[in-house]
Amino acid sequence: MALAVIKFSSEDCGICHKMSFYDRKVSEELGLEFIDVKMQDTTTYRKYRKILLTQYPDKAEMGWPTYIICDTPEGDFKIVGEVKGGHPKGEFRTRLQEVVSAN
Repeated sequence: MALAVIKFSSEDCGICHKMSFYDRKVSEELGLEFIDVKMQDTTTYRKYRKILLTQYPDKAEMGWPTYIICDTPEGDFKIVGEVKGGHPKGEFRTRLQEVVSAN
C-alpha cells in the first residue's frame, strides 16, 4: 500500500499557511507521501480533482485545509481517511496516525 496525504488548500488561507510549517514533515515522518494541492494551481488541482470530488462532491463540507489520505493517488485510488482543518503539530500527527492505523 502506497499511502499519500493530499493537502487541498488555498493560498489565501491563513490556517493553511500555518499548517505548511509542519504538515509535510509530519506526513513524511509517518512514511506517507505528501502532495500539496493549492486550489489556485489549476494544473495540479485538475490532476487530483477527482479525489477531492469523490470525498466532497460539492465541496460544501471540506475544511481548510483538507488532507485526504489515499492509496495510489496516481491511479485507481482508494480514499482511506481524512483530516480536516488546522491542528497543532502533535494533534495533527495523532490524527494522521489514527487514519493510517485504521487501515
